[in-house]
Amino acid sequence: MPALDLTERLNTCFNTLQLRLTALEPLLGGFRLLAARVFTLPEVEKGQEQEEITTLTLQQQVGKTALATGVAHFQRLFIYQQKQNSSSKAAIRLPGALCFAVDDDQYAAAVALISEINDQKTQLARLITVESQLPPEQRFDFVHRHLRGLKTLSAYRGLQVITDPDSVRFGWANKQVIKNLTRKEVLTMLQKSLHGGRAVPPYTRQQWQERVRDEINLVSKLPPDIALKIKRPVKVQPIARVWYQAQQKQVQYACPSPLIVLCRTQQGATAPMLGELLNYDCRNIRPKHVPAALPAHLLIERLHLYVAT
Repeated sequence: MPALDLTERLNTCFNTLQLRLTALEPLLGGFRLLAARVFTLPEVEKGQEQEEITTLTLQQQVGKTALATGVAHFQRLFIYQQKQNSSSKAAIRLPGALCFAVDDDQYAAAVALISEINDQKTQLARLITVESQLPPEQRFDFVHRHLRGLKTLSAYRGLQVITDPDSVRFGWANKQVIKNLTRKEVLTMLQKSLHGGRAVPPYTRQQWQERVRDEINLVSKLPPDIALKIKRPVKVQPIARVWYQAQQKQVQYACPSPLIVLCRTQQGATAPMLGELLNYDCRNIRPKHVPAALPAHLLIERLHLYVAT
């Protein structure tokens, strides 16, 4: 059980984070807006978290409307701030960019405040995931006992500042998480799930424990030196490609929230060219190169756990 000291620090950290996020709105509102463009994705409905995404239809906002939507998105930290039928487990993303003209003092103030916000987010994540000393399956109850309705996916997500780019364009990224594991590591993971004391819908707690026991028995029968891997597809992600003409350099960023683009007018910076994020359709995705995968067969579907053959 986490100490009372940790609970106090958790509440203090979160309250400070909220105050800093509240201060961001008037700060950005005082800057001269050069351009703004955000793209609203449809929210994932309850029970469809694991469904494959094949298409996404976006709604675009520009100018002051995009600025208001973007600033509000930074402060969306709770489940009750989303639609009633939306999944609390799925991340809410708002790709885009908010571009401002700033002098040197304004630039320093913005960077300092956003750095404080990101520091509080990092501290909050550490308090919950490390200092609580709780296994993953018990963190949900801990968080919602003290910060009811908090969406940790949103609370942990840092704000991204971009300085003096020449263009910002958007696209989609399809990726896979691949993690090599030993039999012992998989069994440890399953034992934690067994003793976590939680049920996973639509199963009762007893039914879930029986299912996990069956998985433990299955893995236990494998040779100790068997090669195992988790190969899990990650849902399509919006990305931003930022181009710096002077350095002839492009930097790619994950873009779950609008980029905060600061253009230092005293350094000669001007408004960047903003691209558009098109609707996603998996049929239009053509990977440049797909390396040949090693032979493997699926062992536990829910974990995306494979055995090398």
